[in-house]
Amino acid sequence: MTQAAALTRRRRLPASRLLFTALALGVGALSVLPLFYLVMRALEAEPAQVVDLILRPRTGWLLINTAALTLGVLALTTLIALPLAWLVSRTDLRGRRAVNVLAVLPLAVPGYVMAYALIGLSGDYGFLSEIFGVTLPRPHGWLGATLALSLYTFPYLYLNLRAALSGFDASLEESARALGSTPREVFTRVTLPHLLPALLAGWLVIGLYVIGDFGAVALMRFDVFSLVIYTQYSAAFDRVYASWLALILIAIALSVVWWESRLREGAHYARTGSGAGAGPQRFTLGGRGQILGWAFVSLVVLASIGLPVAVLSFWMTRGELASTLPDLIASFLQSLSIAVPSAVLAALMAIPVAVLAVRYPSPLSTLVNRLAFVGYAVPPLAFALAFVFFALQGARFLYQTHLLLVVVYALAFLALALGPIRSALYQARPSLEEASRALGQGPFATFRRVTLPMIRPGVVAGMVLVFVIAMKELPIAFLLAPVGFRPLAITMFSRTSEGLLMEAAPYAGAIIAFSAVFVGVVLRHDRKAGG
Repeated sequence: MTQAAALTRRRRLPASRLLFTALALGVGALSVLPLFYLVMRALEAEPAQVVDLILRPRTGWLLINTAALTLGVLALTTLIALPLAWLVSRTDLRGRRAVNVLAVLPLAVPGYVMAYALIGLSGDYGFLSEIFGVTLPRPHGWLGATLALSLYTFPYLYLNLRAALSGFDASLEESARALGSTPREVFTRVTLPHLLPALLAGWLVIGLYVIGDFGAVALMRFDVFSLVIYTQYSAAFDRVYASWLALILIAIALSVVWWESRLREGAHYARTGSGAGAGPQRFTLGGRGQILGWAFVSLVVLASIGLPVAVLSFWMTRGELASTLPDLIASFLQSLSIAVPSAVLAALMAIPVAVLAVRYPSPLSTLVNRLAFVGYAVPPLAFALAFVFFALQGARFLYQTHLLLVVVYALAFLALALGPIRSALYQARPSLEEASRALGQGPFATFRRVTLPMIRPGVVAGMVLVFVIAMKELPIAFLLAPVGFRPLAITMFSRTSEGLLMEAAPYAGAIIAFSAVFVGVVLRHDRKAGG
C-alpha cells in the first residue's frame, strides 16, 4: 500500500466510525427519550398528590398482586421445566428428541391465547361440558392468570436448564457420591447450585414477561399494574395516576434486572482443577421410571399443547369459518402491515448498534448497546404509554399513526434483532474488510459489498424474530393502535373479553400458526447450537 493510500484510509476510517456512532446514538436516544416525557407527565402532579397516589391502598394491592403473580408463575414454571430438562438431558428416557420438540412448542401459544383456551374449556357451554358433560367453573383471578402464563413461558426456563444440564461436568457429582453423599444430597448440594445461572436467566425472562403482561391478566380479570395502567389511561382518563403506575412498574422491572445481575456477580461455576471433566452421565430409568417419566411429559404436553388445540378445534367447528374468512384475512393484512416494516426497521436500527459494539468497542459503544435493550426490558404497556405522552407533547402529528406503532414495535423488539446481527458480526472475518480497503474500497463500499453479505443470515434471523413477535403483540397495539386498526391480536382479545369464544377462535388459531414460525426458529438455532 502506498503512503498516499494509507493516509486516505486513515482519513476515511474516522468518517465511517463517526457515522455508525451517530446512528447508534440516535437509536439509543430514541429508546430512552419517551421515558423522559413519561416522567414529565408524572411530575405535573403536586407533591401532596404524588404522595397520595403512591401511598393509596390500591397501589399497595397492585404491588402485592404483581409480586404474587410473578412468584406463582416462577414456581410453577420451575416445577414443570426442571423435571423436563432433567429427563431430556440426564436420563435414558425413550423419545428424548421428540420430548425436546414438544417442550418448546408451547411458545407458539401466547399467554392471552392460553387464557382463551382455559376460558373456553370451562363453563356451561365449554369444551368439557359439551364433550364430556363435565362443567368446571371458569378460571379467573390469580389462579387463572398463573396457569395461563406458566403454560406459555415454561419453555424459556426449560431451554436454559437443558443447556446447563447438557454441559454439566459429571465428575463433580461422582466426587460427591464417592465422599458418601446420597443422590438427593448430590442434587441439592452439587447439581442445583451449578444450575443457578440457568435458573436466573430463565427466571429473568419469565419475570419480565409476567410483570409486563396485559392480555392474560385482562382476560382473567386479575388487577396488576399493567391492567390498571390501561384502565386508568383509557377509561378513567386519570393520566397522572397512570404515569406513576407506569414508573413504578418500570422501577420493578429494572430492579428485577439489577437483582439478577447482582446474584450472578462474582460467582464461578467452571472447573478449576487439573484434568479433563466428564461428560453428563445419563441415569437408567428402568421400566417403571420410563412410565412415570412419560406420564409427566404427557401431562405437560396435554396441558400446554393439547388443551389449546382441542379447545380451538372445538370452537372453530361450532361456527362457519367461511363467513369469518374475509374479516380474518383483513385482520391478517393489518397485522402484516405493521409486522413487516417493524422487522425491517428493527434490523436497520440494530446494524449500527452492532457495528459500533463489535468493530469499535468503547465505553460509549457499551452504553449504546445497553440502551438498545431498554425497550425490551421496560414493560410493554409502560413503554407504549411513554410514547403516547411523547407524541402528545412533542410530536402530535405522530399520535395514533401507523408510523408511531412501527417505530415503537421496532424499539421494543430491537434486542431480538440485535442479538443475531451482533453474533454474525463477531463471526465475520475483519481481515476480509481490511483486504477490501487495501484494494481501494472505501469503508462504506466495504460494508455494503463485504460486511453486509457476511452478516446477512444474522440480519434475516433478527427480522424473522421481530416479525413473528410483532404479529402476536398485544399491549403496545392496544394502546397505540390507530382508529379502526384491528390486527389479529386485538380482534381475538376483544372478542374473547366479550365472551364471543366462537368468533375469536379463528383469530387465535391464526396467531398460533404464525407463532409456530418463532418456535421453528428457536428449534433450528437449538439444533445448530447442539452441533
